[in-house]
Amino acid sequence: MIDLRPVGYIIGLLAAVLGLAMLIPALVDYLSGDEHWRAFVEAAIIAATAGGLLAMASASGMRQMLTIPQSFLMTATVWAILPAFGALPFMIGAPGLSFTDAYFEAMSGLTTTGTTAIPELDALPAGANLWRGILQWLGGLGIIIVAMIFLPVMKVGGMQFFRSEGFDTLGKILPRAMDISRALIRIYVGLTLACALVYGALGMTTFDAAVHALTTVSTGGFSNYDASFAVYTGAPEYAASVFMLLAAMPFIRFVQMAQGNVAPLWRDPQVRAFLRWHAYAIAVIVLYRLFRHEAEFWPTLREVTFNVVSIFTGTGYASEDITKWGHLAFVVLIITGLIGGCTSSTGCSVKVFRYLILFEAIKTQIRRLHSPHRVARVNYSGRPVEDEIVNSVIAFFSLFILTFGLLIVGLSLTGLEAKTAMTAAWTAIANVGPAWGPEVSGNGAINAFPESAKWLMSIGMFLGRLELMSVFVLLLPRFWRA
Repeated sequence: MIDLRPVGYIIGLLAAVLGLAMLIPALVDYLSGDEHWRAFVEAAIIAATAGGLLAMASASGMRQMLTIPQSFLMTATVWAILPAFGALPFMIGAPGLSFTDAYFEAMSGLTTTGTTAIPELDALPAGANLWRGILQWLGGLGIIIVAMIFLPVMKVGGMQFFRSEGFDTLGKILPRAMDISRALIRIYVGLTLACALVYGALGMTTFDAAVHALTTVSTGGFSNYDASFAVYTGAPEYAASVFMLLAAMPFIRFVQMAQGNVAPLWRDPQVRAFLRWHAYAIAVIVLYRLFRHEAEFWPTLREVTFNVVSIFTGTGYASEDITKWGHLAFVVLIITGLIGGCTSSTGCSVKVFRYLILFEAIKTQIRRLHSPHRVARVNYSGRPVEDEIVNSVIAFFSLFILTFGLLIVGLSLTGLEAKTAMTAAWTAIANVGPAWGPEVSGNGAINAFPESAKWLMSIGMFLGRLELMSVFVLLLPRFWRA
């Protein structure tokens, strides 16, 4: 049997940290004279106390490194349990959500999805909107560390390639996991501060700049306005596009840049494909809109660039109603949402790396069919890729498509219309944010969805953020006999 004490110890510590983080929005509400600060203090006491007691009760099990089964279990339970603690302020104070809606909101935050169950964001106290941003910022930081340290070791969806590629590159500088975590945190904090300063310089209020910086760098997309980013059109859209792109690139490359090694960023096939595919999507939609609507070039370029980057990176901000752009533009945006960012970034969805491996595997198979006696191997960045990694990537794609399809069927059975069910499944499994359909409110909220649909979406967000297989492995009986 698996020793659960190390898992409980880590979850307890993280719950306590989450409780302490609630004191930040409590202070904001207190200073602004809003009585809602009491709800945050109460929630902080509950989370910190429960987490502290769990950590103390499990401390005796922390005598060695986590085993692989413990790593799988810890990764899944952290993202399943922490949203319950993160939901407390939404239930105790404004907006007074039910547990289903509050858990959905916290899950959407910690998975950096960005779909909301709150129909009136403009009416929320400042602390509640700030807490939504903090949840996404913490979730973005957590998923970077998981993607860099845990998923490669657990061999999830081809991520074992980065156990050698990423860690060998970094090993001469930062040989230990704790050092890697510290380096990633410094980069993440620095990028957030830079984003907030740029937003402030471009006209955002201090509070708006802080909230939007937290949700931009985490590629989460929570805004404190019902109109989302449409409140700040113009130069802030270009600035947001730049920071969303940076946040969806491999943070391991930024660590190398901080050490004076700039070349790996541009040489990374992921980064080059990521930027190239962005350019293709933007060009197609801009040309389509110019010819179809006879729109002005520069405003169209700005609107399309911002919204394409937002969907592609999984951030989910909106400055326009993209459903009015036409069917081709809508389809292109749906496809970009299914690509996502790079590995070891806050970006979501399938990831560019897996598409590159898949395309190379297809080309290699075609070469073998054409020349059966030719030795053809899958290569990535000039290096041969092991069959184990190729098989893992293909298995991930198969599981992703199957889960996506089942989620669409499940949401349809709850009574949602076809378009709503499809886009809700898409936004959940790919952690993108927006959904469209008659049941979606004006600000993109899904508060009118049946409770069963919200729970299905919460499961979808959970599965998508943790790369599917790291969760499904827990369903195998042999896992619990390990």
